[in-house]
Parts: sequence; C-alpha cells; structure tokens
Amino acid sequence: MNPANRDYALELARAAGGAILFAFPLLMTMEMWWLGFGMDRLRLALFVGLGLLLLIGLSTRVGFGADTGWRDDLLDAFSAYLVGVLVSLGLLVLFGVLDPAMSVGEWVGKLAVQSIPAGIGAILARAQFAAPPEEGQEDQPPASYGAELFVMLAGAVYIAFNVAPTDEIQLIAHLVTPWHTILLALVSVLLLHLLVYALGFAGQEAWPEDTGFFAVFFRFSLTGYGLSLAVSFYILWTFGRTDLTGLGEVLTMTVILGFPSALGAATARLIV
Repeated sequence: MNPANRDYALELARAAGGAILFAFPLLMTMEMWWLGFGMDRLRLALFVGLGLLLLIGLSTRVGFGADTGWRDDLLDAFSAYLVGVLVSLGLLVLFGVLDPAMSVGEWVGKLAVQSIPAGIGAILARAQFAAPPEEGQEDQPPASYGAELFVMLAGAVYIAFNVAPTDEIQLIAHLVTPWHTILLALVSVLLLHLLVYALGFAGQEAWPEDTGFFAVFFRFSLTGYGLSLAVSFYILWTFGRTDLTGLGEVLTMTVILGFPSALGAATARLIV
C-alpha cells in the first residue's frame, strides 16, 4: 500500500476510535433515541448543516494527515462525518436501537442526531491519539483570536450536546432559585478562565504578551462564556426544550447548560 494511503487509513482508524470514545454516552442515552424519532425535521436539518460547518472549521486545526489547502479541509470534515455516521450506525444496530421494522425516517433521524457529536470525536481523535511531532517538525502556528473563539465554540457545542437531551436540565431549573442561577453563572466564568490560563495544565493557553488581566478576561474568558450561553440556548431550542416555556425558565436552563458548555469551551482549547 502507498505510504500516504496507509497513513490516511491509520488516521481514519484513529478517527473511528475517537468517534466511539466521544459518542458512546449519547449512543446509549434514551433521550437521544427519542429525539431522533420525534425531533422537528427542519431543526434537525439545520443542526446537521451547522454541524458540518463546525467539522470543516475544526478540520483546519486538526485534520487527517498533512493539510495542503481547503480541499483537504473539506475532505477531512466529510471523512470525519462519514466515520461518525458509520460508527453511530454500527453501535445503534448493535444496541438494538435500530432494526428493520422501523421506518426509513426513524433510521435517518436517529443517525443524523448522533452523527455530529461522533464526527466531532473523530476530528478530535487526531489531537489526542496521533503520535507526537517528530523532532525538528514545525509546530502549528499560533491561532488567531477568531480561531481561538471558534475552538471554544466547538468545545461548548460538544459538551452541551452531551447534557442537553437529558431531563435533568429542566429538573435543575425547577430546583434552583435566581440566586443559585447568578452564582452558577459566576462560577462558570471563573472556571473557564482558570482552566484556560491559570492552573498550568499541559497544553494550556499562554497568557498574551503585553496584555493585562482585564483585557484577557473580557476578550477571552467573558467572550467565551457568552459563546457558551449562545450555544446552550441554540441547542435547547433545537431539542424543543424552549417550546411553550416561559422566558424566566428558558434563561435559567440556558445558564444551567452554560456551566458544562463553559467547561467544554475551556477544555477544547487544551486539546485542539
């Protein structure tokens, strides 16, 4: 086999491993099965479309193999998505969630709702499972401000998507008081900032040179939390959690889901 093809096949195998590792909690979640069956099809189509754009953006950071331009980015993104679909199909059939008696629409819906998180896992697998760069190999150039925010958004999407389907988000929203909600928002911002800049994790973001605390806090940490809240609201809307729900409860659920979303935004910058 051609060495380039062999290397690409190895990357795809790693991608499949990453898709399994990152997606199996959702693949074994009953709420996700029901979403695939009953979720509004326009919202599902929008989610898949935006998810593909997310995969294309991530592929510019951690694609499969050497990247030589936008065509490779597209190929990597659609390869990751295909891996996500195949992994989801295999495991859902293995778990008995999909069977021949179901309609085509139910098969498509259940696969579509699972394929994006599995595809994200396939993309992130390269950052986690690939061999370290050889000595003398150039490191990836520093990301621009927009690219860093995009990576934070991707992390927020992935973690929020793991939590949002569960009924516990609505349950917690009924248990908490407004003071709990405010405190949770403050804790979310604080943890996001600490995880990215202050705790010294491997791969942690370097503090920008000649930049004071408030500039970093507002440009990165607070902006990242804003992205986390936006992602949280969008996913709650996609899953129908905001339908026939009062504004106060929607805001509370958004802040609650914003907590894991903020953690996802912070940790994504450590692994991508």
